[in-house]
Amino acid sequence: MIRNVTPDDAAPIAGIYNEYVLRSVATFETEEVAAAQMRERIMQISEHYPYLVYEMDRQVVGYAYAHAWRERAAYRYTWETTVYVDSRFVRQGIGSRLLAALIDECRHREECYALVACITGGNIASCDLHRKAGFRKVSQFEKVGVKFSLRLDVTDWELLLRP
Repeated sequence: MIRNVTPDDAAPIAGIYNEYVLRSVATFETEEVAAAQMRERIMQISEHYPYLVYEMDRQVVGYAYAHAWRERAAYRYTWETTVYVDSRFVRQGIGSRLLAALIDECRHREECYALVACITGGNIASCDLHRKAGFRKVSQFEKVGVKFSLRLDVTDWELLLRP
């Protein structure tokens, strides 16, 4: 079931996210995020943007949210998307359902015209997820991130919600 996030979801969300922090290049963060810090992030983001969790048997197994893409006022109608699924539950359609629900939430917000997903180069699963949801690749930055001694590319994907 997909529902809105609550601050009480901070610990399971931090658990999901920290696995990516420690074992993946999907995020460029390199230090684990404590549940209290995740709670703060959740409260700040969900105050202004949609933030959803996927719950299975009363356990949070994935989450998705939108947030400001850039700080300047001219970018206020463009939001960035984030989707993470517990590694034990990948390839079960959870990410697709979360992203579809997030896109729907954003479409219903008058202040959102476009969505952007920033994806690490080579993250085929995330590229496929966003392509299937209607995003298209619009840019590629070469070797702009370093994690695990790897120089990593970043691609940007865009979905226009309004003409």
